[in-house]
Amino acid sequence: MVLSKISSQSDVSVHSTFASRYVRESLPRYRMPDNSIPKEAAFQIINDELMLDGRPRLNLASFVTTWMEPECDKLIMDALNKNYVDMDEYPVTTELQNRCVNMIAHLFNAPLGESEAAVGVGTVGSSEAIMLAGLAFKRKWQNKRRALGLPCDKPNIVTGANVQVCWEKFARYFEVELKEVKLTEGYYVMDPEKAVEMVDENTICVAAILGSTLNGEFEDVKKLNDLLTEKNRVTGWDTPIHVDAASGGFIAPFLWPELEWDFRLPLVKSINVSGHKYGLVYAGVGWAIWRSKDDLPDELIFHINYLGADQPTFTLNFSKGSSQIIAQYYQLIRLGHEGYRNVMENCHENAMFLREGLERTGRFEIVSKEIGVPLVAFSLKDNSRHDEFEIAEMLRSYGWIVPAYTMPADAQHITVLRVVIREDFSRTLAERLVLDVTKVLHELDNLPVRLHAKSTAVGGSGRVNGTFLKKTEIETQREITTYWKKFVANKKKNNKNTIC
Repeated sequence: MVLSKISSQSDVSVHSTFASRYVRESLPRYRMPDNSIPKEAAFQIINDELMLDGRPRLNLASFVTTWMEPECDKLIMDALNKNYVDMDEYPVTTELQNRCVNMIAHLFNAPLGESEAAVGVGTVGSSEAIMLAGLAFKRKWQNKRRALGLPCDKPNIVTGANVQVCWEKFARYFEVELKEVKLTEGYYVMDPEKAVEMVDENTICVAAILGSTLNGEFEDVKKLNDLLTEKNRVTGWDTPIHVDAASGGFIAPFLWPELEWDFRLPLVKSINVSGHKYGLVYAGVGWAIWRSKDDLPDELIFHINYLGADQPTFTLNFSKGSSQIIAQYYQLIRLGHEGYRNVMENCHENAMFLREGLERTGRFEIVSKEIGVPLVAFSLKDNSRHDEFEIAEMLRSYGWIVPAYTMPADAQHITVLRVVIREDFSRTLAERLVLDVTKVLHELDNLPVRLHAKSTAVGGSGRVNGTFLKKTEIETQREITTYWKKFVANKKKNNKNTIC
């Protein structure tokens, strides 16, 4: 006789997750649950929620790498349990970081001797790298002022209004005044002449951006260096330059090697670059590189001897993963100059293709430059009926994530859309995006009024004999419902004989 067995709660893990009670009972969202659940159920619950996230490769708002080769993925997975800070246990990982620092320093033309080691550090991104560089400038300025018997309590830093928010964080967290050069319509980067005018004896450095977040444009670091050199000569100051090359540091050396922006310029004392942008590594790695040991005050460096020799360390955090450091080393030796140049050329050509496709619509003004980060920033020539925010919202229905935003002061009346071209954005995707943008424009043209303008009037007002009358809530709802019914009916009528 065969004996049957009734399953218990402990057996639930052997059954289908979707046949269990875990898919019909809510889990607490903001408190840890009292009881455990099977691993299969935990995986499925989380995986199902994550399905509602956007697709990373269609996220055209981000500069961050979204694809790497499977071989590198395996290296990353194998190193997930390695804490980078344990240098004694993982000396090879430390050596890989040092190799990366030296490779990048040479890429940026650091004035190093044949056997001289570069000065730099791996970080969790450009934000930490900028904090470290800023601290070095502040401490060096303070030391010099104290030695001269001068006050050192009011440091400032000069940047353009187009800087990334991490510069504002540095200024606020470390009590440094941020002096911003305002933008103007048609000129969306820092003006070197205006920047040098703002420099005074309390300026710890001028920060130039190689690849503006707003439109990808490279700032003129060479002109800034020349103007600041002259001001330093006249005043007797020695105000230096930091280059925020978060986006452009892995682009300019391969596409425009003759462009002078790096350590070839005497006043450039430090550079940061994001490995997880055009360094082609997943999120979580950046680099800070200094011109020489003299540019990094020794009192900011902690020395450890876990490896039997002196190992300097300069970071804001302690524990961090080793995976991204290893991944960066993989990309540097795997691709080399040839591979990086090919990738950047592909990105640039696809950006130019997208730019030309958008220009052919006749509806957009391109605000990005051909020399810069491979992206296309554009705005509507006429936004009296519909604006850039509506285009961004409607593109989401096609799967695209394209940001729309206003420019900083004094160009905040300008609104732009921006598409970042990364390594995994192919020509096929560029063609599809142009097609979808064209469809969105056609759909917007069929709308009688701008949606957000309509919502202002709805529940807003209507003019009767020169007097504005506020609509009731039910009138607002009816008007919107009627409008959408007509819109859908027209779409069905127009597409009746169309084969998709």
